[in-house]
Amino acid sequence: MKASPSSDTFIETLRRNKAYIFALIALMILFAILEDLFTGNILHMDGIAYNLFVVRLRRGWLTPYMEQFSDLASPVILGVFCLIVISLTSGERLGRCILINLVCAVALNFILKDIIRRPRPEGFRLISEVGFSFPSGHSMVAMAFFGLIVWIIWVYQKNRALKYISCALLCFVIAMVGISRIYLGVHYASDVVSGFCISLLWLVFYTHTIAPYYMGTHVTHAFNKEAQPKHMKA
Repeated sequence: MKASPSSDTFIETLRRNKAYIFALIALMILFAILEDLFTGNILHMDGIAYNLFVVRLRRGWLTPYMEQFSDLASPVILGVFCLIVISLTSGERLGRCILINLVCAVALNFILKDIIRRPRPEGFRLISEVGFSFPSGHSMVAMAFFGLIVWIIWVYQKNRALKYISCALLCFVIAMVGISRIYLGVHYASDVVSGFCISLLWLVFYTHTIAPYYMGTHVTHAFNKEAQPKHMKA
């Protein structure tokens, strides 16, 4: 039985506006967290995450791996990733696009931390961290940096298998960076989730305004010679 024209139109509308739908969901989650945070309520998700990732999951052999996942969003590692991406794609403009995105995400995180000034968790940290807790800088940077790479691959990579595998691995990395920050006791779950939501909102703006300016045919050819960016198709 074929779908009606109206349902086809609705599905196509959802598909075309999926970025804005994700942004709306992220905004709703962020507002819900901020409401509880500013009213002084202990967020339910923080308690659940503490019991799961700190009380139940912590193991001596697992901690070094979690520290390595956390380090994936450190300045040195991200700098190395930037150089790798630029060298693989041979694109100076792409490098600028990635760098601007990263700098803006870091600056936004500093501003929000200074405005909200939420103290970090006390009593169960496995590593030393300074500064305020909300939103998680590692989570914001991981979502902003790796999320932009996901967008670039999704738009410009023609090989479907390579595209899906690469994007899935990068999404896994983003999630593990956030989980590692909770596990290591330097952030509440609400810090991490909010960091993801804020960077997702930023990415929707960035990929619809600034990033397309830097995306040229040289990026397309760097991934696959015959590919054409989805947003450039008729």
